[in-house]
Amino acid sequence: MTLTTPHTVPALRGHRIPADGLYEGPRVLRRMPEGWTERPYELFELVPRGRVIGAEIYGVDLSRPLDTAVRADLDRALLEWKVLFFREQHLTSQQQRAFAGHWGELETNPLLATGDDPEVARLDRSAVPTFENVWHADVTFRERPALGAVLQLREVPPVGGDTLWADMAAAYDNLPQEVKERVEGARAVHDFIPGFSRFYPPERLAPHQERFPPVEHPVVRRHPVTGRRTIFVNASFTTRIVGFGQEESDRLLKLLFQQAHAPEFQVRYGWRAGDVAFWDNRATQHYAVNDYAPHRRVAERVAIAGDRPH
Repeated sequence: MTLTTPHTVPALRGHRIPADGLYEGPRVLRRMPEGWTERPYELFELVPRGRVIGAEIYGVDLSRPLDTAVRADLDRALLEWKVLFFREQHLTSQQQRAFAGHWGELETNPLLATGDDPEVARLDRSAVPTFENVWHADVTFRERPALGAVLQLREVPPVGGDTLWADMAAAYDNLPQEVKERVEGARAVHDFIPGFSRFYPPERLAPHQERFPPVEHPVVRRHPVTGRRTIFVNASFTTRIVGFGQEESDRLLKLLFQQAHAPEFQVRYGWRAGDVAFWDNRATQHYAVNDYAPHRRVAERVAIAGDRPH
């Protein structure tokens, strides 16, 4: 007879990982909601750039008017991939505005410089500091934040200057369940001052305070078309969660901000002059990388007015 000894679990020294960080291990990488029917694209070629976000589009000339079928398929691609890239389009400001106008009324931002056209914002890091090195969604300090934006690079540095986008629905999917329950139905305050005060003096911002008072939006927004839940707070404009003590609000916001940092939820794009990116501001955050000094990088952006988040 062979005698066996009970298995003994070896003792390990005490250990812990600080709470409220990004968690290692497998991620839920779901690009579309359950029940969404995907179909092939027949009017252009779509090449995915990431698992859940980002695709290059070939075979569409944005300088020409879009027919109804192509516009509809691009709209579907935007919903399914959240950010679309078009190589070397070299659009005029009028053509860039015309393309963006297929998705709704255009809006301007009085806090940004403009190019040759008053409806086209010019982001020239060598002239005026702009939003770089921070994850954010555009103009969430408005009652109706932008639906999306069309960005074209006019001048590209020889190295660096990439832009990253994060899928904030995937970011939501991977929150711990207790955090999802804690922020369910919560609302947060958004204000333009924290973001813009990083590079504008008070006298530049004060005249706009009445036009842009603080606003409240859901912490978790439902996309108006796909229905997916997305994290809708960002490090540039969100100041606090309503009804929470300051310490708990700060702790939750820090955790929610960090979700954009997971590479599995991201796509990174290296620009060429004349490239165009078109993204869904309701579903994403983006991050412009400022690693190209002393070279110049000039981008021009057209923003599309959105609706009130729910």
